Amino acid sequence: MASYGGYAEAERAVDHLSDQRFPVEHAVIVGRGLRSVEHVTGRMTTWRSVGQSALSGALLGALLGWIFGLFNWVDPLITGLLLALYGAVFGALVGALMGWIAHAMTRGRRDFTSVTQMQADRYDLLVEASFAAEATRMLGTGGGPEHRAGEERRR
Repeated sequence: MASYGGYAEAERAVDHLSDQRFPVEHAVIVGRGLRSVEHVTGRMTTWRSVGQSALSGALLGALLGWIFGLFNWVDPLITGLLLALYGAVFGALVGALMGWIAHAMTRGRRDFTSVTQMQADRYDLLVEASFAAEATRMLGTGGGPEHRAGEERRR
């Protein structure tokens, strides 16, 4: 039905259709020409790996300790807090050990941190064939250079 250079443009088109009371549950945004983009965010040292894993382990240990402490019917608050503290300490130690082992196993092959995201060359807004004419009218897509009319989603 219509093609856009960026996701925000396709999102605005669907929002416009929604504002016009179009049944948007019959529309879909399809990314074409997908690629994976990895942004390097920093260097991963042994100590950074150990620290991050220790923090994760401490949080998980504290949560599990607190939950198990709540099962004590006599004094759940004190028991929960005490087990949360023990869980945090134990979780931090286990997490640090696991972080050190995991980093050592890479043998320097991946000494960086990164964030991966999917990007598309263009985003097509497709609508079921029975709603295509109405959506085209509402968007005013008369075949301009940024739109490709005539692409309907068929079920």
